[in-house]
Amino acid sequence: MSSIKDVARLAGVSVTTVSHVLNKTRSVLPATQERVLEAVQTLGYVPSAVARSLKTQATHTIGMLVPDNSNPYFAELVRAVEDACFAAGYALLLCNTDNDAGRQQVYLDVLSQKRVDGLIVASTSDDALMSQHLVQTALPMVLIDRAIAGLERPCVQTDHVQGGMLATQHLMALGRKRIACVAGPQDLQSSEQRVQGWRQALQLVGLPSDLLVHGDFTVNGGYVAMQRLLHDGGANRPTAVFACNDLMAMGALRAVHEAGLQVPRDVAVVGYDDIELASYTQPALTTVAQPTRAMAQQALAWLLERIQAGRSAGPAAAATQMLVPALVTRESSRALARAAVPIVSGETV
Repeated sequence: MSSIKDVARLAGVSVTTVSHVLNKTRSVLPATQERVLEAVQTLGYVPSAVARSLKTQATHTIGMLVPDNSNPYFAELVRAVEDACFAAGYALLLCNTDNDAGRQQVYLDVLSQKRVDGLIVASTSDDALMSQHLVQTALPMVLIDRAIAGLERPCVQTDHVQGGMLATQHLMALGRKRIACVAGPQDLQSSEQRVQGWRQALQLVGLPSDLLVHGDFTVNGGYVAMQRLLHDGGANRPTAVFACNDLMAMGALRAVHEAGLQVPRDVAVVGYDDIELASYTQPALTTVAQPTRAMAQQALAWLLERIQAGRSAGPAAAATQMLVPALVTRESSRALARAAVPIVSGETV
């Protein structure tokens, strides 16, 4: 493998001159520049990114932690962040923590050693231990999708309370009143905020909020939770369900079908995230869309501000940007045959 010294020797110039030509840090005579570039091409020389980063204290690389890259929502979020990074002249280094706090800590150490310029973190959980791990990280950092209690860092996320209310109010407007919720993990603030929105929407009109089962944000988790709701409910089974992500909503669709019921005639289903697959389920899934591209762009903009300010600037202020979710109506929700009647407190359908 050729070195910068080999290039200098072949071009008949100093190593410093080669460096100036390659890094465009000083004006060099055209003839000299041409000799250097010809030598680079002849030798197949590739400048060392590691050496350059040691000199400039920058790698133009961003690290990103996600809890589950097999979840289509996070795959789409990563793609949005990667596109934003590429447009800004940065590469993205992705680490999947597999919802494991220990693995997340290992990857934090690895990314620090790789000398990434900053971190975008969708944390595995928001417990105290995870907050402690992240607060000890010296790298500039922005949280995305979910805040972490006790961690004073900028965060970009959807207004999940509003999203939960949107889904529930949509189902109520269709005449549904036995509205269940298939929630995500209880240790995730973003999941509990969606549940909060569901509960608030029901309480505003005096409907019960007893039909709550927690899942794990997987298809199987939604399937098992929906089976439980249908079995335990008996004659008072839910006539609608709000699943706190699209994967669980897909599992719920399967459980309803296996129970000999129809969606949306017997049970209306609404998901959350609006992953690409949501429009291809049978029936196509009504869902609450998260603005993933806007989240990615804002998170990177804040991170680049921190990187340019330098680490000596100290921890960033704990600014939070709440983006607005949107309801996407498809085939899995529709009015009951006798809908168009006002919701009466205490009445159940």
